[in-house]
Amino acid sequence: MNERSGDTRPATAESIASLMRGLGSAARAAERVLAFAPATVKNQALLAAATALRESGESILAANRSDLADAERRALAPAMIDRLRLDERRLAAMAAGLEEIAALADPIGTVLAAWTRPNGLRIERRRVPLGVVGIIYESRPNVTADAGALCLKSGNPVILRGGSESARSSAAIHACLQAGLAAAGLPRSCIQLVPTTDRAAVGYLLADMAEFIDVIVPRGGKSLIARVQNEARVPVIGHLEGICHVYVDRGAELEMACRVVLNSKMRRTGICGAAETLLVDRAAAARLLPRLIATLIDAGCEVRGDQTVCATDPRVLAATEADWHAEYLDAIIAARVVDGVDAAIEHIARYGSQHTDCIVTEDAQTAERFLDRVDSAIVLHNASTQFADGGEFGMGAEIGISTDKFHARGPVGVEQLTSYKYLVHGAGQTRP
Repeated sequence: MNERSGDTRPATAESIASLMRGLGSAARAAERVLAFAPATVKNQALLAAATALRESGESILAANRSDLADAERRALAPAMIDRLRLDERRLAAMAAGLEEIAALADPIGTVLAAWTRPNGLRIERRRVPLGVVGIIYESRPNVTADAGALCLKSGNPVILRGGSESARSSAAIHACLQAGLAAAGLPRSCIQLVPTTDRAAVGYLLADMAEFIDVIVPRGGKSLIARVQNEARVPVIGHLEGICHVYVDRGAELEMACRVVLNSKMRRTGICGAAETLLVDRAAAARLLPRLIATLIDAGCEVRGDQTVCATDPRVLAATEADWHAEYLDAIIAARVVDGVDAAIEHIARYGSQHTDCIVTEDAQTAERFLDRVDSAIVLHNASTQFADGGEFGMGAEIGISTDKFHARGPVGVEQLTSYKYLVHGAGQTRP
């Protein structure tokens, strides 16, 4: 279906190619404007878009209710429906996020380093936009606002392709972003939304847009991200899974451990920063396990445990090997007793996804060992894994969490959407 025209006839390969190439050409043209737009102009667009979001709240929520009704008829997973759902609080947070991004320092043009060579050459490393960004996402209509705003602030035109389940919500939010662009006198093609839910558009974006797209960022479930990583013909920033761990050490304070574990798992079970595995130090299992497991189960979480955990509470189900590899995105957690911090680190290295992992302990030396040796994008001490979020890091918002080691790692915000170039100033020097 072409959402822009209302044409419900199946799209042909030729029409998809024409549509996508048109978006790509417009984005390249916008790049030449946006890369040099003053910070004041970009901020004006963001603030006007935030105002439009608030003024259009009723129509956005109405569009979201229609998307939710369709999602429930299609029996989508509860985690996906939770990510899709908007309410007044989430809408207000979305608008506030745009204002927070506007308040950030403009990264473009920042001199990252400067030095002078013995021959008198003055060299600068200066921050520049990445180029045209393509973002493919499922369910989360807030990504439309977050991604559009972050790309705008960092000087990158963006082509957004949301999932069919959030098409109406995303279109309503996108209209507010374009109103902001218009208010600031910037091209509407700085932030474009693919106006069709035809899946062929995703394939074309991944495989046939290399001349227009500089980087792809996927945000969604494992199958979507795996497809993007397999099919993309341009660099990809993303993560495949969020198998996040909380390790409760013998040096943990019990009440804090219960709070951190419960929040890490149950605050929102369908996000990539939700804890999926609980590890508990064997040396303090008798003191820690009963309360930790009861706290989770009493809150409605299913616990799948090893032999020691099963013996702690009759409500625990026996874990299998598959549970240590699982990203549940649901009110389920795997739990295991390990022989101290080094065994916890070894477990995370074997089963984790290098996304987000946490230690709860009052022992500073043990905490430092865990923080140093767990090779994840985000490693926390005495804090919920649900802080794995660009907004919570002070970035205003994020496009996603990257587990890559090249370019961006962790929350992908404004600075992570930039590259740099070298500027060399001479006075007629020639190389001998």
